[in-house]
Amino acid sequence: MTIMTTPSLSSSTRRRRLSLGLLSLPLLLAGCASPTPADYASQTPTLDLRRYFDGPLTAHGIFTDRSGQVVKRFTVALKGTWNGPQGVLEEDFVYSDGQTQRRVWRLTDLGGGRWEGRADDVVGVAQGQAAGNALNWRYTLALPVDGKVWEVQFDDWMFLVDQKVMLNRARMSKFGITLGEVTLSFTKP
Repeated sequence: MTIMTTPSLSSSTRRRRLSLGLLSLPLLLAGCASPTPADYASQTPTLDLRRYFDGPLTAHGIFTDRSGQVVKRFTVALKGTWNGPQGVLEEDFVYSDGQTQRRVWRLTDLGGGRWEGRADDVVGVAQGQAAGNALNWRYTLALPVDGKVWEVQFDDWMFLVDQKVMLNRARMSKFGITLGEVTLSFTKP
């Protein structure tokens, strides 16, 4: 019977492999990292939420399931009003199947790019952070689905394109599993 053995690696080869592994670790971790609002701090035009969501706006959007298939289209009529750092954003949705929905956000500018938002179907408080042309909201929404209410997490990004157009992409998940995405285009008159 012949016993096969692998030749042992020299200590310098082991050190080189360990060094390469350690050097590649930050690249692997960076590939897994999510963007932060600070990544957009130098981007212009600068998003001023109070200025953008002041007065009437319209939005057009789609909801895609996790396979990327569009399952709903919708339009939104919005109106924002402000009293200092406090704002109210009224959203009236009309879906492609004829359903309607109303959501009223109560927004608070906490300063330093930090925001809070509350709405009747938001569980707890939405937390927002803005920098440059971007705003990231994170919140839990009580979403009615087939006669039940699911609490789903939103990772919601807004990007100001110019003074009239803002794009919005929100990922919905439950237990860390992506359920779908909402994509919106806001337009100021």
